[in-house]
Amino acid sequence: MPAPQLSLKARALRYLSMREHSRLELGRKLSRYAEEGEDVAALLDFLEKNNWLSQERFSESLIHRRSARFGNSRIVAELQSHGVNGEALQELKAGLADSETARACEVWQRKFGTVATDPAERNKQMRFLLQRGFSQKAVRTALQGAPEDDDD
Repeated sequence: MPAPQLSLKARALRYLSMREHSRLELGRKLSRYAEEGEDVAALLDFLEKNNWLSQERFSESLIHRRSARFGNSRIVAELQSHGVNGEALQELKAGLADSETARACEVWQRKFGTVATDPAERNKQMRFLLQRGFSQKAVRTALQGAPEDDDD
């Protein structure tokens, strides 16, 4: 016996129970299953009104998941691709900027751990951090080595 067909609302709640979604992302997922006469936008408005769908929670969740591995520019680009714009994006950028250098040092320490001795290795380390979305200032600081090593 086949499983019963889920309603659009049940499907949305199922997605949201797994993890936070942006309005744009959830709308895209639900539009595949919307039948004629069903209004995805009205359902998304209902979910936001009941605080089951929240752009702020989604943004915080994405930043929490990505900040240990990626730099500001990569995280901001991903937020923009999910439809986070305007003042909310500016506030999130400001919050990320405070910790970027420390995060770059941590990522560098986990991946490499030792200061590069030759230019080829230094370029490799620099490319790695830049591809992860860290700023050049954070990369230069990280490539100088972990601050904990200076105390020894």
